[in-house]
Amino acid sequence: MEKNVRLQAIGRLTDLPEACQTQLHKSIEQTANNNGLTLILALSYGGRLEIIDGIKSLFRAIEQGHIDPAMIDMFSKHLYTRYYPDPDLLIRTSGEMRISNFLLWQLSYTEMYVTPKLWPDFGKEDLFEAVKEFSRRQRRYGGV
Repeated sequence: MEKNVRLQAIGRLTDLPEACQTQLHKSIEQTANNNGLTLILALSYGGRLEIIDGIKSLFRAIEQGHIDPAMIDMFSKHLYTRYYPDPDLLIRTSGEMRISNFLLWQLSYTEMYVTPKLWPDFGKEDLFEAVKEFSRRQRRYGGV
């Protein structure tokens, strides 16, 4: 609260233990009016699982007549992240060169910054370096 951070969460949140769900929803409600940084927790989350759930949601909307089947390009509106923009930058710690089933759909035009530093050791200066590196890039969004 003192840092004005708004908390959100994505994933199959109903798979979490009841006490966790209660505390999570309470925290989300308490921070709902904060307008600084938005922190989105990915809990009980997997990218493939999200795509499967998105397809199911899209099919339900078509069956219920909410969406014309010709509008299948509305798929992203059925993902867990439908309320958030796609990431501009993915910071991958521990030197790993993979996205590990994380935001598979959303990362298609995201820039990656890989650092050998482990997450617990990743600090403010490391974040500044990642953002500085990102600012030097020319983004083409798949164009030539």
